[in-house]
Amino acid sequence: MNVLDWKKEVDKRKDALIEDAQKLLRIKSLLDEENATDHAPLGEGVKEALDFMLKLGEKDGFKSKNVGNLAGHLEFGEGEEIVGVLCHIDVVPEGDGWTSDPFGAEIRDGKIFARGAIDDKGPTMAAYYAMKIVKEMELPLSKRVRMIIGTDEESDWRCVEHYFKHEEMPSMGFAPDADFPIIYAEKGIADFDLVQTGKYDGTEREVLAEVISFQSGRRYNMVPDFARASLVVHLEQTEVVQRYINFLKKTELKGKYYIDNGELILELQGVSAHGMEPDNGKNAGILMALFLASLQIDDKACQYFQFVSRYLCDDSRGRKLGIACSDEITGDLTVNVGKLSYSQEHGGRLGFNVRYPVTNDMAETKDKLQSLIEKEHFIIENFTDSKPHHVEEDDFLIQTLKKVYEQQTGDKAELLSIGGGTYARSLKSGVAFGPLFPGREDIAHQKDEHMFIEDLLKATAIYAQAIYELAK
Repeated sequence: MNVLDWKKEVDKRKDALIEDAQKLLRIKSLLDEENATDHAPLGEGVKEALDFMLKLGEKDGFKSKNVGNLAGHLEFGEGEEIVGVLCHIDVVPEGDGWTSDPFGAEIRDGKIFARGAIDDKGPTMAAYYAMKIVKEMELPLSKRVRMIIGTDEESDWRCVEHYFKHEEMPSMGFAPDADFPIIYAEKGIADFDLVQTGKYDGTEREVLAEVISFQSGRRYNMVPDFARASLVVHLEQTEVVQRYINFLKKTELKGKYYIDNGELILELQGVSAHGMEPDNGKNAGILMALFLASLQIDDKACQYFQFVSRYLCDDSRGRKLGIACSDEITGDLTVNVGKLSYSQEHGGRLGFNVRYPVTNDMAETKDKLQSLIEKEHFIIENFTDSKPHHVEEDDFLIQTLKKVYEQQTGDKAELLSIGGGTYARSLKSGVAFGPLFPGREDIAHQKDEHMFIEDLLKATAIYAQAIYELAK
């Protein structure tokens, strides 16, 4: 049999692949629970993106299924076993500072720019075209190949939870939602809130200002890039403003201040990044809290902002909280504070995203944290825990993907671990496989997110061969 030229097959479909990727990227598939319906339980934009993929698959002759409007799949081939390709079409909020429309899918400098370009709509379309190539070449397979399309990966994973309650579990598979060569281990991920309990020190002292409200961040898994605080200043407003100006100079941050209905409004710009490595960003919420903690403010606010300042500033590894740990497989535990809020009426809340090594016991970590925060008058609420994931190197899946990657690129297929969580952890034998090539900057969840067209095509060829080798 002649050696299959996967790159040639991709090139034949290049224009259609790019066009379909742009169409998918132009759909604003953001979680929108406020406008949820039975028809669109996570919002109309997310549902539109799911429908787009299912209709595309039907047009190309795949078997398609909508699973409760929360997920879906496209399938071809015959056999008892299923090779799964696990993708998602929801995206994180666009954030600020883009140089083009975040949902414009503009192509310039050989890159396609859009929210979701690299996470995960661009890779989803690469994997879809990989399946399409194998199907259209009518290659003999012994297994079914199924693309599972999720709609809530960036939030609570309700899509895959619902999907696997009703559908078969693939025997093996990959998620095109991280880095090449191969991600064989993923940290555990715990999301939770710390909530102020309402016990304050009551110390009598001169109060310079009262914090009326404070808000920063929208998602546990994103470093907040904006913070806003509203103050009532009892003494000279100019003094607070001057302190804020000095703070901005010292930290080299951008911010502004203005009066609105007698309240002093402070705004601060940070730098967004994926929550799996908080040090790649600048947390606007923590930095604003650091400034507010330096003022003489009312008791309730003082306790909240002092807590943030003491335990969360300049420490993404949980050392100050007493929960730091590390292992050789997945590295350090990381802490991202993705949501911060305070109001006079409700007190303060902090939304944590903790990613922990595969050998760590999260129950012990939670107990350590609980004993510390009780003394500081906080409690834990809304705790969720996605366990770590690790596939052994000698697994058939890993050995096959190593061979494919090395044949396609000529580079050695090193095994990697990540702090991110992909759908691969839904499968016992599942790994994350691309699409980010070594040496490329990781701009997922950041402004001007993009994917190189060259990488989109290269990844499609790799996925096509991988699907064939796993299912033949």
